[in-house]
Amino acid sequence: MFAHQLPGTKPLRLQGDLAAKMVAGIDRFLTRELQASPSRREAHWKRDLSSPAKYARSVKPNRERLARILGGVDAREPVEMQTVRPLGQSAYVGMGEGYKILSVRWVVLPGVEGEGLLLEPNGTPVAEVVALPDCDWTPESLTGMTPGVPSEGQFARRLAENGCRVLVPVLLDRDCTHSGIPQVRMTNQPHREFLYRAAYEMGRHVLGYEVQKVLAAVDWFKQSAGAQRPVGLAGYGEGGLVAFCAAALDTRVDAALISGYFGPRENLWREPIYRNVWALLDEFGDAEIASLLAPRPLTVEHCRHPEITGPPQAPDRVGAAPGAITTPSLAAVEREVQRARALLEGLTPPAQVSLVDATDTHPGSDRALATFLDSLGVGGSLQPNGSSPSPLDDLPDPAERLKRQFHQLLEHTQHLMREAEFTRARFWSKADASSVGSWQKSCRRYRKYLRDEVLGSLPPATLPANPRTRQVYDTPAFTGHEVVLDVYPDVFAYGILLLPKDLADGERRPVVVCQHGLEGRPQDVADPAGDNEAYHQFACKLAERGFVTYAPQNPYIGMDDFRVLQRKANPLKLSLFSFIVRQHERTLEWLASLPGVDPKRLAFYGLSYGGKTAMRVPALLENYCLSICSADYDEWIWKNVSARQPYSYLLSGEYEMPEFDLGNTFNYAEMSWLICPRPFMVERGHNDGVAPDEWVAYEYAKTRRRYDQLGLGDRTELEVFDGPHTINGVGTFAFLERMLGPMRMS
Repeated sequence: MFAHQLPGTKPLRLQGDLAAKMVAGIDRFLTRELQASPSRREAHWKRDLSSPAKYARSVKPNRERLARILGGVDAREPVEMQTVRPLGQSAYVGMGEGYKILSVRWVVLPGVEGEGLLLEPNGTPVAEVVALPDCDWTPESLTGMTPGVPSEGQFARRLAENGCRVLVPVLLDRDCTHSGIPQVRMTNQPHREFLYRAAYEMGRHVLGYEVQKVLAAVDWFKQSAGAQRPVGLAGYGEGGLVAFCAAALDTRVDAALISGYFGPRENLWREPIYRNVWALLDEFGDAEIASLLAPRPLTVEHCRHPEITGPPQAPDRVGAAPGAITTPSLAAVEREVQRARALLEGLTPPAQVSLVDATDTHPGSDRALATFLDSLGVGGSLQPNGSSPSPLDDLPDPAERLKRQFHQLLEHTQHLMREAEFTRARFWSKADASSVGSWQKSCRRYRKYLRDEVLGSLPPATLPANPRTRQVYDTPAFTGHEVVLDVYPDVFAYGILLLPKDLADGERRPVVVCQHGLEGRPQDVADPAGDNEAYHQFACKLAERGFVTYAPQNPYIGMDDFRVLQRKANPLKLSLFSFIVRQHERTLEWLASLPGVDPKRLAFYGLSYGGKTAMRVPALLENYCLSICSADYDEWIWKNVSARQPYSYLLSGEYEMPEFDLGNTFNYAEMSWLICPRPFMVERGHNDGVAPDEWVAYEYAKTRRRYDQLGLGDRTELEVFDGPHTINGVGTFAFLERMLGPMRMS
């Protein structure tokens, strides 16, 4: 090993696995940001506490942003409640003490219905309530018609016994029966996760869909005979989360009871991935969401949460993300309640955020139900716990009902996917392609949107670069040097620089940044002693041709270690690429400062996950003069959302892939438009299993058309070769030599 460093740098003394150290450093950075997030949220709020009306107006933008990140953005259909019973059977499926039970469905979105049970009091209802079970409970178990929920936890039935008309919806459960593509393979992803993945890419969310079902029920309540009656939402576990969000978004809800959910949310990344919400903790914790209910009353019941240790275990099924649900301490919940109260201090009339301790009981304790009913304005004492209702005829088949619910929502995501190219066309309608200059100018807003709203933006580097280097290779053609550059506290950029030995004093050469893929390292592309079958030493071969090359370490390494980074980053409105962009920005600054480098000829060439980087980083960093995407360019939205194609990421364990609302804003063609007018090339092997040739050709046609229409057709190429997921290095090397011009410039 060579010890000496490059001129103008300090010696690099870091030892061990620098890639692992990079991932660990980013993890520490994100952990600090998560813990600091509550103190930063207030910057998004402009609360006016002088009156309820002014308060409602002042938080309207926050309510709208919450609706957007939850995916509750589609206009609902006119609602109609229908009973679901076979011909010849009674409309009722059960009878209780003072109420009857119907099986019902109601329209929510085109092709999407809610289903569940409706508990109708025999007399005039005192209130309208949507009671949401945890997602692993059926409506029948919450009403006591089937086993599964102890009598004292059957709060839907108890609300009906106290005179409320109660609707109990079905929620998607945590089983994995329907998760996958039967003709290809099935996964052990919970139904909620499988739907989350498809929806997230399209700017929707399993939470948003279920909130829409609840609010469609509120629509029905408000247009029915009980339009003037108070409306309440009550839920437990996942049902508590849905009820909480629905009540925050719709001021027609008069009161809410949240059981088995509320608490601090800074460890959201540990919970199941179907609770992951883009940008949530940047603006909202549970206290901030609670503040959206004010001045309406909120009752928080602390009881045992659903205990979830991970995804379902199913023979021959894999692919689910890790994640658990545990019960927070009463003290932790109390602190979050106190935070909510502090946010609302000074509001007149005072906000009512009540905390009920039911630690040792089931959800729907007497005190919680009494507090909730009182907050709805329902007087009188709580009726004692009655008997379970008697079922009539055959009850609805819960398995078939859940299957319908799952496939309706999944099909809605597929509809959005099919419509996505038209949605993106509307999004891009303000781009001006009348000239190269006007195109570049109009792309600024799209570049900013990709950076800030889709990938997430970190501030510029806060530390000096403090370059440290050490020589690690010496060949007849070049020397190799490990490089570490500081970016933020605990966050650094790392890579290997290859310098041709024939580089003369005063000469400036182009640089090709050679990017590895998933689980890769700089050594995979830059070590002259190794020959990785995917990379074929392409950094070395380019250095032998006279290019300066640099192989950065990107943080997508370490299996779930790096995926945890994505989980921690997303709720902060960040992603892996938030860090990658700033690492590359720092790297380009340093490369441009080297005496043998031409700062105007810094090119990028990446394979696989490095190809993902080739689409995103040069689209944002205009210091890259050229980009080559190898073994990744395709119809990226189909790949993330399709519930039919075997190439779909819905089937894989790469749960970090979905990027919120990307499908409606940027596919790979649109990212390449942000690279334009700089040269751009795609390298593609016929036998690459990432996607079929047809997907690549279809998407690249849009790239090619844009360059041609701007008179830049000679600046883009697609090379297809007869090979697998690998660097081919034929047309791409020629493209680099042609586009980067003379090798030697003084």
